[in-house]
Amino acid sequence: MRTFARIIQALLKESSARRNRQARTGKPARTAGTSTPTTGKLAGSAGGSTGSAASAQTGAATNGDQARTSTPRPQSRPKPAATADYPGDYTGSITAQYAPNLDGDADPGEIVWTWVPFEEDYSQGKDRPVLVIGTDGEWMLALMLTSKDHTRDLEREARYGRRWMDIGTGPWDKAGRPSEVRLDRIIRVDPNAIRREGAIVAKSLYDAITAAL
Repeated sequence: MRTFARIIQALLKESSARRNRQARTGKPARTAGTSTPTTGKLAGSAGGSTGSAASAQTGAATNGDQARTSTPRPQSRPKPAATADYPGDYTGSITAQYAPNLDGDADPGEIVWTWVPFEEDYSQGKDRPVLVIGTDGEWMLALMLTSKDHTRDLEREARYGRRWMDIGTGPWDKAGRPSEVRLDRIIRVDPNAIRREGAIVAKSLYDAITAAL
């Protein structure tokens, strides 16, 4: 009987202790021989978190790819309105009008930068230096310059109807490269399409160029 009473007393103490722990922590007390089945849930939560993180990373990468591919490429530099209405190269006679004046306007005897349409397609072209040699109504007349050496094979150039003349170096080329002027193509230039003034050529050089046309 005493043994039974001790067992009952021990069980009552254990029950009282569990209630006290529950009251302090707010969590149900764990009984001996049992375990809370949380391992699977924790693993599942961890797996879910990993999956969510992977999904987020994948989504971010996808969004990044979309951002890169959806970004419009920069448009090519728009051509001046004058190019769209370009009437064609000038083929008439030239009256020498050497009158350079660095006043912001293009004058005969000056090298300026402007948009030059391609010979084979007037709707396209590029910025390049030109030597202004005269006028034709509202248009300036000019010869294109290049730093490429075309005079090394004059016979080949002549077969294509191209004629070049060396004019040396000048401030129109920042790299100080020797330049050539093309004599067989006279370009019309809209005065409003001039980018900037480059330099004034000597009258003797201007006269030699216009005499060779």
